[in-house]
Amino acid sequence: MKYYLIAGERSGDLHGANLIKAIHAYDSQATFRAYGGEQMEAAGAVLVRHYREMAFMGFLEVVKNLGTIRRIMRECQADLLANRPDVLILIDYAGFNLRMARFARKHGIRVFYYISPKVWAWNQRRALKIKATVDKLFTILPFETEFFAKYDYNVEYVGNPLLDALADFQPNPSFRQTIGVDARPVIALLPGSRHQEITSILPLMLRVVSRFPAYQFVVGTVSNLPTSLYDALLADYPGVLRVDDAAYDLLHISTAALVTSGTATLETALLNIPQVVCYKTTGISYAIAKNLIAVPFISLVNLIANREVVKELIQNDLTPDQITAELQRILPEQAGRSTLLRGYADVQEKMGTPGASERAGRLMVEALKNK
Repeated sequence: MKYYLIAGERSGDLHGANLIKAIHAYDSQATFRAYGGEQMEAAGAVLVRHYREMAFMGFLEVVKNLGTIRRIMRECQADLLANRPDVLILIDYAGFNLRMARFARKHGIRVFYYISPKVWAWNQRRALKIKATVDKLFTILPFETEFFAKYDYNVEYVGNPLLDALADFQPNPSFRQTIGVDARPVIALLPGSRHQEITSILPLMLRVVSRFPAYQFVVGTVSNLPTSLYDALLADYPGVLRVDDAAYDLLHISTAALVTSGTATLETALLNIPQVVCYKTTGISYAIAKNLIAVPFISLVNLIANREVVKELIQNDLTPDQITAELQRILPEQAGRSTLLRGYADVQEKMGTPGASERAGRLMVEALKNK
């Protein structure tokens, strides 16, 4: 069968790649086209467009790039019709993918959604749009089944694919030596994977480095962004190291982390590394989001726990002084560290076991064969 996948960011590329491998195990004749990245391409997909051309963050950035987004969508729609897959598989990336779902349904192409849009966070009535345009929804967060049940929509909870990625992770035993870490314990800085995230958040993270001379700071960088971006931001911090595309290895050797809100917060929790969650966007984007958000937290860790496990420093609260205070609170020998780790244990229990990619792949193939 022919599969067409669309992911609009780095984490979607990872999960899409694992899903492709799982589908192959149950459909040996499967072929794939994708809007995604290197990992989906390596898994066997024909890469039509890279997600770096689609990763716009925040309301203002989306508005500024509407022309580009619309052009890419028209190209994607034309390519979808030219190739007529048996199913369109959408991975998160709600603004783009919900429109593609409606387009595919109109043209008689089956639609599966893997990793639900975060409709529970804001504009919750969008759940009805998903129900109307998506043949099957495969969810990865334990609270989503109950949420969609409110709209009389039965979904397939398959577990979280991060558990698969972490189960496959084999730490590099010489990682510290490879990146040049000295004898000090490490604090990881994970500022995100989008240009706007890096420029808004990394400078604030870096301003606390001098306040923790007993620790070595290492920035987790991503190869889909230009090296020159990091060069400019790190120019005044010669003692801060960086490492490309190695977040798991970096977290594995870290004592604590400062993490931009997103998938990385959950990865950090599953690796049991105490963290402070950081988030900052443009003033206009934040003002709009603040009026729309329907949940009490922004980090997946706290949303899954349904209580504050990790501290979230958002917008005006994201200051060097606040970061310093919260980071100190979770360092070794501090009471806040043990409390946070107990919270992580609750989250990990709710998450369940690995196997999400395999379960999703099997169920998708079965659904297509039984249509």
